[in-house]
Amino acid sequence: MREAAFVKQNKEKWVAFEKAINFTSNLDPDELANGYIQLTNDLAYAQTYYAESKTLLYLNSLASQAHQKIYKNKKESSNRILSFWGTEFPLFFRQYHKTLGVAFLIFAIATAIGSISALNDDSFVRLILGDAYVNTTLNNIAEGDPTAIYKSGSEVGTFLGITINNIRVAFLAFAFGVITSIGTAYVLFSNGVMLGAFITFFYTKGVFFEANQQIWLHGTIEISVIIIAGCAGLIMGNSILFPKTYSRMVSLMRGAKDGLKVVVSTIPFFIIAGFIEGFITRYSNMPSWLAFLIIGGSLFLIVYYYIIYPIILPKIHAKRTAT
Repeated sequence: MREAAFVKQNKEKWVAFEKAINFTSNLDPDELANGYIQLTNDLAYAQTYYAESKTLLYLNSLASQAHQKIYKNKKESSNRILSFWGTEFPLFFRQYHKTLGVAFLIFAIATAIGSISALNDDSFVRLILGDAYVNTTLNNIAEGDPTAIYKSGSEVGTFLGITINNIRVAFLAFAFGVITSIGTAYVLFSNGVMLGAFITFFYTKGVFFEANQQIWLHGTIEISVIIIAGCAGLIMGNSILFPKTYSRMVSLMRGAKDGLKVVVSTIPFFIIAGFIEGFITRYSNMPSWLAFLIIGGSLFLIVYYYIIYPIILPKIHAKRTAT
């Protein structure tokens, strides 16, 4: 079936359901459940035949709203938290995959610029990372342990300090979106340049493999989630620049709410990254296979939850409701 025919056939039903969940406070639970089942079936169909279409984005957004409405009418419990991360957020986040791609592109370009600059100017690394850090790391390299800096401090203290700092950076990347997407782009760009210079510094000193084996133990999740937090800031920033049919204030409120959801979703991952940095990264003598297993597992966790799972979730829902 052509997309236009699919929309024409179901548009009236979708609009009625959207009005029901947005403007009816005492909606019959059976009607809500039936409408939600039909919606997830349509969402799964659109996912299969109209990938990357506006219809798919609309249905994803509507399904997320409906899911919130369903759980708003239930008693709050620990299941509400699981529901947010397990269903509500992935359904909601699918519509922002392109924004995530833009955030990644900004960060990747900045990383390349930082790397090229460090390769061509020895003073650039000191400018970005500071003399104290560079001198300490040079001493560690001379002593045969490039990442010895991660062994300083207590395990618990490092875990708490790193986790709090990472969450601060994430909220900063989001908050800068209030001065439009340019603010968040600046945060992403500056962090990308820093990463590029940091990694290239170890390359120029001939310890690229040894250092990266340790750095990316925690860095895989840490860097990935900073990019995702940047996506949250771009969502808010874009709502100011491109309000569409809404007033700029209403669009900003919607963008801020959506962006905040994305930032909140990153908190458990920052805790995981902080735990790895505080308790695992300091063991530089671990076997390479174990280090790369942790790095690979971390990358899979991020890619699956933020990219793959939101894509396949509608189909999972459709199968459950069909049985």
